[in-house]
Amino acid sequence: MIFCKSAEKKPGLFERMKQAIGATRNSLVARLESALSGRPAIDESLFEELEEILLGADVGVKATTQVLQQIRDQHKKQLLKTSDDVRAAIKQLLLSILETTAERVPHAAVGSLQVWLVVGVNGTGKTTTVGNLDAKLGQNGKKVLICAADTFRAAAVEQLSIWAERSAVDIITSRGGSDPSAVLHDALSAAVARNNDIVIVDTAGRLHTRGNLMQELGKMGRVAARVVPGAPQEVLLVLDATTGQNGLTQAREFLKSAGVTGLVVTKLDGTAKGGVLFGIAQDLKIPVRYVGIGESIEDLMDFSPKVFVDSLFGDAATFRN
Repeated sequence: MIFCKSAEKKPGLFERMKQAIGATRNSLVARLESALSGRPAIDESLFEELEEILLGADVGVKATTQVLQQIRDQHKKQLLKTSDDVRAAIKQLLLSILETTAERVPHAAVGSLQVWLVVGVNGTGKTTTVGNLDAKLGQNGKKVLICAADTFRAAAVEQLSIWAERSAVDIITSRGGSDPSAVLHDALSAAVARNNDIVIVDTAGRLHTRGNLMQELGKMGRVAARVVPGAPQEVLLVLDATTGQNGLTQAREFLKSAGVTGLVVTKLDGTAKGGVLFGIAQDLKIPVRYVGIGESIEDLMDFSPKVFVDSLFGDAATFRN
């Protein structure tokens, strides 16, 4: 698949991420620093305070339980003797949660057409993400075709048409109200004929509680597989970071109905709830592929667990990175 494996080496990436997640850093790391500073002893009261901080930063119950259990175990084995030891252990455990899922990258045959379905509820930034993806992949030399399968929202088709023209990529559209699966079939047939590398499919913004709409995603997956064996190679779920734990609920439903393979977390720069990335990774084992810290092409960033965690912990001089 086409994901950046050296995102942490790009100049300025750490600084941009650090600035973008300032609110999350304040809700998580600043509070951890306050709880640990000047602590005379590591005891149960500290563990309880750490638990409250992690849950308050939307890290989630499973991830928080995992981290605290490991911290308690290491303390019992006398591996954690100081506050600095606890800080370093928390950072490493959070990084491990993200790195474990980051390894789950699907593979496609070299040279074969890839189909990426982009799914999510209305208002998450899904259509903007599709536009940014096509431009980003196009800049990397990939021949991209956009399938505008959100046939229920004329504005989405218009928005993608502008992106396609700006990025000089192909786009397949249809009349409003058309069957999304039929549009997808036409787009895939065109992509095969035109020798495209990737088809990015914008789907209708679906409420995860609407069973019939979720079933439509399953139908689209089956149509894709009939035209392109092995498709879809990627099903990207776009989540709005500002929704916090509600994003976990959405991810769980889409995982069941659409076979989600990766996440795009948008609006990370506008929330203190970025800790939800750890919760989703620990709970559902879904890797984060990209994060959005704005609406421009440059603001859709390949996700690096190391950059994200270093950015969370990197501003406090007492933290050991």
